[in-house]
Amino acid sequence: MDHVRDHRSLLASPEKQLLIAIARRLPPWVSSDQLTLIALMSMPAAGLAFAAIRAAPWIAAAFMLALAANWFGDSLDGTLARVRSQSRPRYGYYVDHVIDLAGTAALVSGMAASGLMHPPIAMALLAAYFLVSAETYLATHAVGVFRLSFAGVGPTELRILLAAGAVYVSRHPWVDIAGQPALLLDVSGLIAIVGLVIVFIVSAARNTRALYLAEPLPRRAEPLQGVVRSCP
Repeated sequence: MDHVRDHRSLLASPEKQLLIAIARRLPPWVSSDQLTLIALMSMPAAGLAFAAIRAAPWIAAAFMLALAANWFGDSLDGTLARVRSQSRPRYGYYVDHVIDLAGTAALVSGMAASGLMHPPIAMALLAAYFLVSAETYLATHAVGVFRLSFAGVGPTELRILLAAGAVYVSRHPWVDIAGQPALLLDVSGLIAIVGLVIVFIVSAARNTRALYLAEPLPRRAEPLQGVVRSCP
């Protein structure tokens, strides 16, 4: 696909070096499709693990392992293809993002089923994430820039935040807000929703302006002076 990848997350540079080093050391029988399959299977596993955290806090470790497996498969499949000169840009772009959407839905469903987040907030969070994702995918084709991070936070940083949050919320599910108890994930989810909506608005406004300037309205044809129309 003809677009520029804009990845400016905090860990982008060292992560890229690490992924290339790992890809070069993988045995020949490991393929990009196998790594993609790992990424696909790991997110439903993460969702199931999160759903059980309230009943067994130690399952937070299983959730972290599932996220690590997702990082391994999702981050390495494209890197391995590029290292081996086996890139399939359209196929990779499409499959990666279909899996991302399905995986996010599975993960947020696990949060809603855990009892640590109210389902309406989980659904609003998922809708906000899909809103940003849709705008990003549209911008990739219309503007030619695929942004993988916002405010220094990319997929890897998000996984780290999720892992740390799962460990914390498994032991401290409640917080005090103005003297009233509230589920920590509800509060975090509302903050995330506001942040995602802001990202959507800012990104949509920026890309709309860029496209407006790139495609100005054509000027109207000036009427010819001194030409008298004759009636038939």
